[in-house]
Amino acid sequence: MPASHDGEERQFRQIASWRHFAVVVTIMLALAIRGLMISTSPSTAVTINHSVLYTGLIAMESALIYLIWRGIRSSGTSLRELIGGRWQSARDVLRDILIGISLWIALIVVASAWHALRGGGELPGFVSDIFPESPVEIGLWILLSIAAGVAEEIVFRGYCQRQLEALTRNVWIALLLQGILFGISHGYQGIGAMLRITVLGLGFGFVAIVRRSLRPGIIAHAWTDIASGLFG
Repeated sequence: MPASHDGEERQFRQIASWRHFAVVVTIMLALAIRGLMISTSPSTAVTINHSVLYTGLIAMESALIYLIWRGIRSSGTSLRELIGGRWQSARDVLRDILIGISLWIALIVVASAWHALRGGGELPGFVSDIFPESPVEIGLWILLSIAAGVAEEIVFRGYCQRQLEALTRNVWIALLLQGILFGISHGYQGIGAMLRITVLGLGFGFVAIVRRSLRPGIIAHAWTDIASGLFG
């Protein structure tokens, strides 16, 4: 019985202070509200240089990773542990790549079905306006997509999901709540996209639980963002 209790405590272990968690959630909600305001503004237009925009967003994603690292170090948790340890063999690498590809295909199916049911689903004009055009912009977009894939999986499926598990003492409630938070954080894409992205967040979270690693989600997330800019 004590051994079982110890296992439960490890599973639902708090990895940062609740104050830190509140700060992270507040930042996510503030960004979401600002994004939603921009998406619903009829006069929204992107006038900033794409390279400057991408560089700034890469810096923001890096800052999010730093914020999470500052919070989890107090509990002795490392970013490597949060991501899921190390790859032990080439087989592990291949397995996560294949899981990531499978997850990406599932995301395409969900997105296609969503668009079909809703009779379309175009992105707001200002979102498509930020897609890259020149070779330099394409290179920066790829770097930004990788940074976003790493940072957002660490924030939502790594940090938030683990903190919510500790708060609710239930893996599946935590999965649902992080998916909702993930969807809300994409308010700049509009309300319809927020609902669809919530479903995608649940898929990423489920894979993280089953695989006990963020790597497949990082691979699928980064490639989805890369593809949206290059082929969207």
